[in-house]
This record gives sequence, C-alpha cells and structure tokens, in this order.
Amino acid sequence: MRLSRPIAAVAVLLAVCRAQAGVAAPQAMVAAAHPLAVEAGLEMLRRGGSAVDAAIAVQMVLGVVEPHASGIGGGGFLLHYDGATETIAVYDGRETAPSGAKPTMFLDRDGKPLGYREAVASGISVGVPGVLAMLELAHKERGKLAWSELFQPAIAAAHDGFVVPPRLAAWLVRMPGLREEPGIRAIYFNADGSPRKSGDWIANPELADTMRRIADRGARLFYEGALAAELVERVRNHVRPGSLSLADLADYRPIKREPVCGPYRLWVVCGMPPPSSGGIAILQVLALIEPFEIWRDAANDLRPVHLIAEASRLAFADRDRYVADPAFVNVPTAGLLSPAYIAERRKLMSPDRSMGKVGPGVPPGYVERGTSHMSIVDRWGNAVSFTTTIEAPFGAQIMVRGFLLNNELTDFAPEPEANGKQVANRVEPGKRPRSSMSPTMVLDRDRRLVLAMGSAGGSRIIGDTLHAVIGVLDWNLTVPAALAQPRMTNRNGPTELEAGTPLAGQADRLRTLGHQVQVRVHEGGLTGIRRVGDGWEGGADPRRDGVSRGE
Repeated sequence: MRLSRPIAAVAVLLAVCRAQAGVAAPQAMVAAAHPLAVEAGLEMLRRGGSAVDAAIAVQMVLGVVEPHASGIGGGGFLLHYDGATETIAVYDGRETAPSGAKPTMFLDRDGKPLGYREAVASGISVGVPGVLAMLELAHKERGKLAWSELFQPAIAAAHDGFVVPPRLAAWLVRMPGLREEPGIRAIYFNADGSPRKSGDWIANPELADTMRRIADRGARLFYEGALAAELVERVRNHVRPGSLSLADLADYRPIKREPVCGPYRLWVVCGMPPPSSGGIAILQVLALIEPFEIWRDAANDLRPVHLIAEASRLAFADRDRYVADPAFVNVPTAGLLSPAYIAERRKLMSPDRSMGKVGPGVPPGYVERGTSHMSIVDRWGNAVSFTTTIEAPFGAQIMVRGFLLNNELTDFAPEPEANGKQVANRVEPGKRPRSSMSPTMVLDRDRRLVLAMGSAGGSRIIGDTLHAVIGVLDWNLTVPAALAQPRMTNRNGPTELEAGTPLAGQADRLRTLGHQVQVRVHEGGLTGIRRVGDGWEGGADPRRDGVSRGE
C-alpha cells in the first residue's frame, strides 16, 4: 500500500517512564509487556538497529520473562511501516494445523466438544510454530544488525536469571496443575511444589542454550534436526497425543500479505487481514459508528458505549460466519468493508435500543463454499506493530528445551458443521486457525504514521484495540490514558464492562436499552505509540507489567 513521505529524524532525547505516565521521545520508542524486553529493544536501536531488529530482541526476552504469553513455540502477526518507501508490509507467522489434523479432533466419542483442559493441555492443540520463521523473514528484508546479536539480551536473561514479575507469579498460583509438567515444575515451582513468588529469582539455562543455538544457526535449527525431533516426540507421546510430524515442521513457511485499510474521519486505519479477524472487524465497527459522530460525546458516556457495542455485535456476527484462512475459505473482505454493505448493516442499529444477538449479513461478492503485543518506532521512521502468542496461559503446557508449545489449534471451531453447513473456521490439514490478533496502524491525511497499537487478550483483543483507537482518535486521549481507560466490549453477546471502574456504573442504563450486561475483571494487554509533534508518545497497559521507553 502506498503511503507518504518519510518521517524525519530529530534530536535525541532519552526518557523513561512507567506506562501510565507515558513518554515522548523524538527519535525512537519501544512499548512492550516487560521492562527487560523494552530495554532489549532499545539497546538494538542504540546500536543502529531497525524496528524489526528491536522487535526480535523484544520477542526473545518476552519468551524468557513472560513465558505464559508468548515465545518461540508460538506464532504472531507483524505489521511493518517503512518510513522511506512509505509502504506497509504484513508478515503472517500464524501456526498451521499438522497434515494429520482432522475436522473432528476436538470432539469426544459422543461427538461433543472436548472440555477446556482436555483440549488445551494436550498434543492435539499444538500447531506448527511460526514466529521464528516469520521473524527471520522480516529480518532478512528489514534487519540491520546480525541475527545472532538480537538474541543476546534474552540469552543473558535466561542464563543469569531474572526477577519473577507479578503477572507470571499470579498465573502460577492460578494454575497449580502446571506442576505436572516436569520442565515447568523445575523452573517455576519450588521443591515443595509451591509456586515461585513475585520477586523470586529464577533462570532457564536450557532455554538460554536453545536460543544460543538458534542465534548461531538460524531458524532452520528449530524446524529441522534434533530440536524438531524432540518437539515432535513430546507432542506425539503426550497422554492426549497430537499428529505433528517432522515434515510439518520442515514444510512451514511464513506468508507476506497486504494490509486491510479503510478510512475513518481524518485518518486511514490499517490492520491485519485474514486469517486474523481483527483488521476487518475494527474497520467495520469504525465505519458503522462514523456517522454517529461519537467524537462529540464524552469518553465512555452511555451513547458511545451503546453504539460501539451494537456495531461490535454486527462485526462479530460476520467474523464468526465468514473469516478464516483465505487459502481454504473465500473470505469476502472487500464486500464486508464496502460502503453499501456497511450502510445496510447500520440500519439494524438503533440509538436507543439494543438489537440483541444478531446474525451475519450477506456481503457483496460472497459465494457459498496466551498473547503479548509490542509497538516500536526507530530513528528512520520505520515502525512495527507485532502481536505474538502461544494462545492460552502457558500454551499446551508442554515444555521442550526450555520453551513452551502453543495450543493455537484450539482457535479452530471444535465442530466442523453448524446448521447443516460447513464452518469456515473448521479444522483442516495445513490450515491457519482464525485469530483475533489486531496489530493496527493509523495514518493521517498526508499518509504519515500517527499511531501503532495492539493488544493481548484472546477474542477481546478486537474490542480492546478498537476502544483504545477510538480513545485516541475521537476523544483526544493520550496513549497512556487511552490504554488505561475502563474497558467495554461486545462479541455478539453480553456487553462486557470492566469491574471496579466508572464504566461499570453504566450497567443499569445499558440494561434499560435492552443490553444483557456482564461486569467482569479485565486483564488488558495493550501497547501503543503515537506521533506527538516531532516526537512520539508511548504507553503500555497499566493492568500488566509493561512499560514504554524512548531513545
């Protein structure tokens, strides 16, 4: 996609802050889910590295200090903005289903979906990891520093140790069953079986060794040879075995795609295309609400909350019906985003009454047939918006040489048919499961990058990213304020409001409009960077351990 003129580099300023305060920095910035990961990214930028170099260093450290959320055993989606060529490139490192995968593999003997733990903590949930292959491709095209150099901060953290952060400690308490996996128990639990606490010092020397080998020999080491054989052995010999094979690993390839983009008021918003559903859904909601001019309303007042929830219902109805891996399913992307279709769907919205659960539309052109996010800008105006995941906390709960395997195949629909029709997101060999990951970039009327943003959080990623983007664009919130604002979302069901916030006080008023409302704890996971004058402002969700730092 053609954008516009490059972003000029200006004077160097070093500023460090906690996420809730934000930071402005003229040349470069990193916002991610842990301070050690942010510092690793900044160190690469100081050495003359690119945004992609920094992203790789951040990802590797996150795999050490935030193992429950992402790592080399998972996958991700990366958007890259090139400040010189003025283009957005999309890198798809989503996991794929093994060649032996079957549409019914998440059903029990009675044809019913497996229980959560049976499906997740299993070999059948493990997809072919894609993040390393994707990052190696991005590095070959966009990197400036040596591949091996980018791994050094993570190798040091894994070998020498690090302080257990509060979020990791909380998950260890919530998931005592993790002790059943010997590799996890040895690192994250004490000899008496109690979980390591926040502030404890832990190391993962086996992961340090694995990363050192990948740093020296490249990503192919992961997909071929002894490491690949051990990974396959663990999956196939699990008590609930999967079908992953050496051929599946050797055959994996990342994919470059075109972004999905659409206008919103003064801006152009770009996101991830299928197999992610996030880009289409966010663009649909923005197009649906634009005529209502919610920028005139106070942030999170009853009217905009209602309208965003109603538009989200429509977007999620279409998501569930149409969006899946485009190599297997005809995804009517252009039709879902066409002005005529959006206008027709908007007629279902009422400013004073909820429509309740809604069905999908019929867009033009349709023919029947555990997560983390980072945002980075470098001194050359290149930017990365990168969402990375192993799906559930601690993924499939299978550890191989210090890293955890993903359970991404549970993102497929457990049942291959519904109402007599094949489900778009059914399991098929080689297929990439539908995702909600929503790395997003916003451009101004001159096509300059003004905002890079994304989130963790499963299918709530879409609503969280959307809500934060609206906070910045419509309500003129700073990035830290937009990330900290009370959360609301609707996934074509109850309207969810974040507990313990002023937004929860809207519950009864929304119920009078016909909403079913759930007030619940929200875990968040957003990071973002915005252009402010000649510099950048960043932030990380205060609900997690992240920070933003500028250089």
